[in-house]
Amino acid sequence: MDNHFPEDFWWGASSSAFQIEGAWDEDGKGMTVADYNSFKKSEVQADTKVASDFYHHYEEDISLMKELGMKTYRFSISWARIIPDGDGEINQKGIDFYNKIIDLLLEKDIIPFITLYHFDLPYALAEKYNGWESRECVYAFERFAKTCYEVFGDRVKHWQVNNEQNLMVRVNERMNMYNVSEKDAERVRAQMDYHMFVAHALATNACHDMIPGSKIGPAVSSTKTYPASNKPMDIWAAEMNDNFKTNYALDMYCYGDYPGYYKEYLKKAEISPVRKPEDEEILKKAKPDLIAVNYYRTLVASYLSEDEEHTYGTKVNEIDYDLYGYFKIEKNAHLKSSKYGAQIDPMGLRLVLNDYYNRYRLPLIITENGLGTPDELTEDGKVHDDYRIDYLRDHIAACNDAIADGVELIGYCPWAVIDILSSHQGFKKRYGFIYVNREDHDLKDLARIRKDSFYFYQKVIENNGLTKY
Repeated sequence: MDNHFPEDFWWGASSSAFQIEGAWDEDGKGMTVADYNSFKKSEVQADTKVASDFYHHYEEDISLMKELGMKTYRFSISWARIIPDGDGEINQKGIDFYNKIIDLLLEKDIIPFITLYHFDLPYALAEKYNGWESRECVYAFERFAKTCYEVFGDRVKHWQVNNEQNLMVRVNERMNMYNVSEKDAERVRAQMDYHMFVAHALATNACHDMIPGSKIGPAVSSTKTYPASNKPMDIWAAEMNDNFKTNYALDMYCYGDYPGYYKEYLKKAEISPVRKPEDEEILKKAKPDLIAVNYYRTLVASYLSEDEEHTYGTKVNEIDYDLYGYFKIEKNAHLKSSKYGAQIDPMGLRLVLNDYYNRYRLPLIITENGLGTPDELTEDGKVHDDYRIDYLRDHIAACNDAIADGVELIGYCPWAVIDILSSHQGFKKRYGFIYVNREDHDLKDLARIRKDSFYFYQKVIENNGLTKY
């Protein structure tokens, strides 16, 4: 197979603040909703208090990134480390920490690629404003974004505003600290979602205004859905599942408004968000420079009709929710699954990349793609993760095919650079190229151990995408 990766391709890896940093309340950092949710699970799995302890191991970890050969590191800044209560005083020690990260990355010739918001709203804003339901949260985020541009923008030119807004607004555990009745939940979700779009637009516009030569865009949880059969309604259902879970958001980011099918749904379900007249100009102006794609799996859908009991717009499960009058999620009998149930489908990545590029004609970068599974440390202190190597090889090949198809793919940043705290399975579910020697309730020595996949990916980067080793 010919190698189609361009010479300037960004080989990298990813993480997020609450899943890697630890030091959850150190040096003035405030509590986040991610902390809140993790503490509720502390008896059964690890929480954010230590995580991978990147806060105290960043020099060692960035040296390992350099050894791996990474061209870019996609990571997030904790809003509550910069502004502990979300909209109050700025914490200089938080700025100092990220300055050290950015400077060391640049010293190692690794491009910092920063996400401003990765599931970790300052908890004080949930208490004060009910989070994103309030317009005040939008303005607080704009101030946070501008603060980051002001203090880091002289060295950081590549940004993501938020991570997986399209998924975030649908996950109950990320909603359950808010004051929301079950009856009113869908209206509140729709309002929060809309306010996040406005915040995204304001942050995008500010980035373009404040940082010359900057590039910024959203990161979406990608969705590719196959029809359960060749029945016309199943084909429509598959398309609508993609539309409702991802494409409506990309349309808003790229075109500044909801598509017609989504407006119609909001209207009929009586959950249309409150919009301000000035928002139209703000949203239309906020043109992204790129789209970041987080890809793990594909889905299958069949048509789910309404009945007398279930009327238009009724949701019946999470996260892959079904919608009466639209779609029902089915299992794909033709795919293997990971230990935690995600069906593995490299061809789906090629299809997603083609879909998004053909629709939006913007450069794409993969900012999450990886295999989460338990890893075993052998008696001689090694991790033989051939299963992860197989996963990566197949998905990198799909990227190569997509580039050959004509997709402008500029980078590949798997999840994750080192083992990080999984939101749902703590440290049982591992993604990294580097093993962190700890368990959920035993910190051990937190040693960093290169897995076999580390050496595989190192060779991939050295050879700009060749994967046959």
